[in-house]
Amino acid sequence: MNLIGSRYPKKRCCLFFPSARKSSSAKMAERSVQLLLLLMQGCCILAVELSTNNQNPVVQEHQSVELSCIITSTKTNDPRIEWKKIKNDDADYVYFEKRIQGELEGRARIQSKSSLFIQNTSRTDNGKYRCEVAALEDDKKISEIYISLTVQVKPMSPQCRVPKAVPVGKSTVLHCQENEGYPRSLYRWYRNSEALPDDSKSSLKFQNSSFTLDPKTGILTFTAVNKGDMGRYYCIASNDAGSAKCEEQELEVYDLNIGGIIGGILVVLLVLALITGGICCAYRKGYCTSSSTSSGQSYKNPAKPEGVNYMRTNDEGDFRHKSSFVI
Repeated sequence: MNLIGSRYPKKRCCLFFPSARKSSSAKMAERSVQLLLLLMQGCCILAVELSTNNQNPVVQEHQSVELSCIITSTKTNDPRIEWKKIKNDDADYVYFEKRIQGELEGRARIQSKSSLFIQNTSRTDNGKYRCEVAALEDDKKISEIYISLTVQVKPMSPQCRVPKAVPVGKSTVLHCQENEGYPRSLYRWYRNSEALPDDSKSSLKFQNSSFTLDPKTGILTFTAVNKGDMGRYYCIASNDAGSAKCEEQELEVYDLNIGGIIGGILVVLLVLALITGGICCAYRKGYCTSSSTSSGQSYKNPAKPEGVNYMRTNDEGDFRHKSSFVI
């Protein structure tokens, strides 16, 4: 026994030998069997060990959840319990020195000695948590276990955009999106309360259409609309927590009147030609020339006679000759 203890200093092993009187050979045989069984089974290591009932709990927002951390073995009467939340390789304390800290303060508590119970869960509670137990009286003094918590959030009503009218043969795009749901929502478009497939060519019922749907982005793309694509459209966003829909919107598909468009262009060109011809005709007949007077004659100032100068007298408006006429 001393030899075994010296070879395994961190293990506590006990052998039991019956007290009944037996021959020395029988006793030796029993001891050999017991020693063999002991070596095969191994000896108990004095170390703290942890386990959990659920390593990946899932809960909907505003519900309660327990992050299970169970101490399965230890000889320390009062081990130290700590909880941390892992964020980008950093650890923030959630439970330290027997007190809830951080975002969970007032919403969480320790129960069953080492498990973390969270009330009124929020989407911010999503993430990985670590339970750490330190048992100073054990040979293996520290043990830890990781638990990943998922808080599901129901989608909000998505925002949908549907064009009101599109001509036959033209392309168009319908949009559907919401950003509140967790996990991220998937989208499905409906026309007249009937679900549309991801690709119109994959269904005999929609083979005359030409659309594709991306369920991850909610974008419904028509390469060339036809009369059969006309109707009332709405979209549903859904995830594991629930679903939500937008209001129905009408999509109208109308024929493009090529003959009417050409006729309209010809009418406009004809009107422009008539206006241009009228202006040219008016210029030719002189209706558009400018005149200085109504009589058509230009006015000239009378010439001043030679040798005559005028001067103003003191009397206002009275003029007299400065020099006489030269005859």
